[in-house]
Formats: sequence, structure tokens, C-alpha cells
Amino acid sequence: MNYSNRHLRFGWWALAVYVGLGIGLETMHGFKIGWYLDVGNEARRLMFTLGHFHGTMLALVNIAAGLTIRSVEGFPIKRSVSFALIWAAILLPGGFLLGGFVTYDGDPGTGVWLVPIGALLMLYGVIGFALALANSSQPSRLPKPRGR
Repeated sequence: MNYSNRHLRFGWWALAVYVGLGIGLETMHGFKIGWYLDVGNEARRLMFTLGHFHGTMLALVNIAAGLTIRSVEGFPIKRSVSFALIWAAILLPGGFLLGGFVTYDGDPGTGVWLVPIGALLMLYGVIGFALALANSSQPSRLPKPRGR
């Protein structure tokens, strides 16, 4: 499997989704939608903001992962590490977003339980990439900078 293309494709589509979500949040803010902005809905607003941020960040992490795999020849990526980064970008922000749809007296809904699972997947994926890069004996395929 071409993990580089997998992470690049997923990362760019995820970025499109999370940027679209951000536009939706800004629209609700701009039109002063009470379901999102009222004082009693602070938990919802926080959960949606956290979901948008973490989704955007993890989309960019997946793009960086794809570019890392592509730029280091013979990069020894494990399937489980690739799986973890992609699912982290779904579960971590998804937990925040689901937790914000239904709130209970200022507390997020039960969907927020997906957040720690996504966070652990993210940690596993990032450490897996760092270890693979540290153990890689192959030189980078990136061009060397020219001297002046």
C-alpha cells in the first residue's frame, strides 16, 4: 500500500471538511445563532471549537506524514502507525463535535468519550513516526540547498 498517497489524500480531504466546519462555526457566530452563542451553550461552543481545531491540526499532521513518507526513501512505516494517525483525525475531533451536539447542564455529551481514544491514537502515531524517522538509515530525497 502506498501510505504516502493515503495520508496525503486523507489529510487534504479532512482539511477540507474541518475548514468547512470552521466556516459553519463562523457563520453561526456571525448570524448570532443562539443554539451556538447563548450563555447556556458555552460547553457546545467550546466543544465545537476544540473539534474544529483538533481536526484541522490532525489533517495537517496527516499531510506532513504523507510528505515525510515520500521524502525519506524506504521510510519504515508500520501499518498500525498509519492507521492510528488517520483514526486519530476522526475520533479526536469527532468526540469533541459529538460531545457538543447534546450538552447536559454545561457538560458535554457522551460522544466526548471518543476524545481520549483519539488522543492515544494520535500519541501512538506521532511516536511511531518519530521512531521510524530516527531508525531510518536512508538519506532524504529532498534536494540539498545550493551554496552562494
